[in-house]
Amino acid sequence: MYRYDQYDHLIVKQRIAQYRDQVRRRLADELTEAEFLPLRLQNGLYMQRHAYMLRIAVPYGLLAACQVRMFAHIARKYDRGYGHFTTRQNIQFNWINLEETPDILDDLASVEMHAIQTSGNCIRNITTDQFAGVAPDEIVDPRPFAEILRQWSTFHPEFAALPRKFKIAISGAAQDRAATQVHDIGLHAVRNAAGEVGFRVLVGGGMGRTPIIGSVIREFLPWQHVMTYIEAIMRVYNLYGRRDNKYKARIKILVKATGVEEFARQVEAEWADLRDSAGTLTQDELERVAAWFSPPAYAALDDIDVRAAHADNKAFTNWLQRNVKPHKMPGYAAVVLSLKKTGVPPGDATAEQLDFVADLAERYSFGELRATHEQNLVLADVRQDQLFALWQEIKAKGLATPNIGLLTDLICCPGGDFCSLANAKSIPIAAAIAERFDDIDYQHDIGEIELNISGCINACGHHHVGNIGVLGVDKDGAEWYQVSIGGAQGNATAIGKIIGPSFSALQMPEVIARLLHVYVRERVEGERFVDTVQRLGITPFKEHVYASPISTGLLHGEDEYV
Repeated sequence: MYRYDQYDHLIVKQRIAQYRDQVRRRLADELTEAEFLPLRLQNGLYMQRHAYMLRIAVPYGLLAACQVRMFAHIARKYDRGYGHFTTRQNIQFNWINLEETPDILDDLASVEMHAIQTSGNCIRNITTDQFAGVAPDEIVDPRPFAEILRQWSTFHPEFAALPRKFKIAISGAAQDRAATQVHDIGLHAVRNAAGEVGFRVLVGGGMGRTPIIGSVIREFLPWQHVMTYIEAIMRVYNLYGRRDNKYKARIKILVKATGVEEFARQVEAEWADLRDSAGTLTQDELERVAAWFSPPAYAALDDIDVRAAHADNKAFTNWLQRNVKPHKMPGYAAVVLSLKKTGVPPGDATAEQLDFVADLAERYSFGELRATHEQNLVLADVRQDQLFALWQEIKAKGLATPNIGLLTDLICCPGGDFCSLANAKSIPIAAAIAERFDDIDYQHDIGEIELNISGCINACGHHHVGNIGVLGVDKDGAEWYQVSIGGAQGNATAIGKIIGPSFSALQMPEVIARLLHVYVRERVEGERFVDTVQRLGITPFKEHVYASPISTGLLHGEDEYV
């Protein structure tokens, strides 16, 4: 993985010293909160309902064991014993004291980490596939490109004050596991007729108030031009993006207002002056950065049938089926550690678990770990002959729930328990649904299904692309939940459709049960939930959900129609 050079160390050190003085001035009332606000946001610090939240950058989700141990240290010393992995492959801590934040940044710098550009109207953390470098369907390893773009975008003076926050995702594989179609810019690796590697460029995707699937503005961009072409996009957005209304300031609004063809024309015109500039990548430069991501010292192994060797152990074979993913190297596998044990907020990891997985990474996976945008963790390079031993260890620490891709592998933002922007709580809804369907055999029978929960329209839980999406809404000062179905991510990204009026919190588990009832009744062999919804439309699901009262338990046990 990438290591800081002398310039990285110097920049981060200077930024911390600058921020330490800003905190001192704020605590001494030499800065007002309004004056301090943009300064703390530049360092990843938010004010939430109960305390400050610090969001730490995890570039493209890749972590060294020592960095994960630092998270455990921060959780113990500065927080309440845990951290929360987000849908942008970062980690955040929700109970931070302002006066201690410079010390936290100092601690992070000691393991080559920071919180720069995790908030504010700038280019945020560039995300990619959690299986980058090991996926059998990979066209090109996206991590060197993500690192090049990270270096280019960090402190870029032209893009430090954009109309709104800006998010870029890169997929290097045939199957898009980076949600490129719902990012401000999505890059999806492709090969042209000559077999050359390049990127399909999508612009204007996003969720939030106006969910939109990105539009392709270039079917094939040679990899050498990836930086200059993105710079051209950014210049057009910076020049024409709205600054009078933050709700209409994202690039997706500009693309929609301008029209895709006209927007692409403007980008191409801007790029004409950049195309052969110093920002054009060379083979030498790509190889220099790619050297940081060279394959580890894999052993010469053959694939083995682990399932057959443990056929009588149903718990283990269930885990193999759901949590173990294919690897491009014979004899190896990628393992997903589930942070979705029932009773635990999705994405949360305790200090003890963080120390534990850091140790696992060193013993089983060449000292590296990945964070996923589904809020789980990945050991990317596990020997197949060590899978059973690994499973036994993680089972004891609550990290072996065999539910990856199943109903209880929910995505969930912190919601109203923490976030001051939220209209409703997310974590209790996730907990109630997980408890209702905490039956692995049932979940395996239901099959793959993505359930995403957001506490507000900002869509940090990616509810728009959930097969079932849940959105917290405010109704006359009370918390209610709007449900959509049919959303999907990946190559066939789709935005879900709202089924009807919203529901109370206590109704939500039954609503999910009724949706699943229709699916089980109507599915054909091999059909996933989202396939059934897209085949039938939302009508049969809507009719069944609203056909009879759903008990709320709120009003003296009376039933209430939704």
